[in-house]
Amino acid sequence: MKKLSVFFFSALLLFGCNTNEQATDTSEIEDTEMMAADDTMNTDDTTMDGPKDIVALASETPSLSTLVQALQAADLVGALQGAGPYTVFAPTNEAFAALPAGTLDNLLKPENKQQLADILKYHVVEGNVKSTDLSNGMSAKTLNGADLKVMLDGSSVKINDANVTMPDVEASNGVVHVIDKVMMPPSGR
Repeated sequence: MKKLSVFFFSALLLFGCNTNEQATDTSEIEDTEMMAADDTMNTDDTTMDGPKDIVALASETPSLSTLVQALQAADLVGALQGAGPYTVFAPTNEAFAALPAGTLDNLLKPENKQQLADILKYHVVEGNVKSTDLSNGMSAKTLNGADLKVMLDGSSVKINDANVTMPDVEASNGVVHVIDKVMMPPSGR
C-alpha cells in the first residue's frame, strides 16, 4: 500500500506540473540551468582521446576552479594526470573561500609552494576508493603521509570534518569526491 501511495503521489506531482501554458520568458529557465551546471561535475568522462583524468574533470567544473589554480601553483597537475589510480577529496571554491582571510592568497605565493603542496596532498589517497569502499571509523593514509578519518552517518559521509557533497565521480586515473571544506593536515606535517 505504501508503494502504491508513493507511486500515486509521484504521478500526481508529475502530471500536476505538466501544463499546456507556454513559458514566455525563457531567461529564467536558462539561468536556472546555468546555475545547476555550475554545481555539478562533468561526468561525461570521455574525450576524443579517451576518458578524462582527474585534472581534466576538475578543470571543466566551474565550482572547482580554485582547486585547479592551487594544483597549478603547487606543481601537482602532472602528478594527478599520471596513471594513478588516485582518490581525490576535492574542495569546492566555497570551501577555499571559507578559509581565514588572506590564507589562500598567501598559500598561492611561490615561496609557500611546499606548504600548499602538503595541504593538497592531504586531500589525495592512493588507489581507487569509492563511497561503497568506505566504512565508519576507517582511516586512509594520504600522499601527505597523514591519515584521514572517515565517518558515516546514514547516507552522509564525512572525511575528517568535511562533508562529501558529490561522491564517486569517475576519472580515467581514479575517482573524485567533492567536499565542502579544505582539510588542513595535522601539525608537524
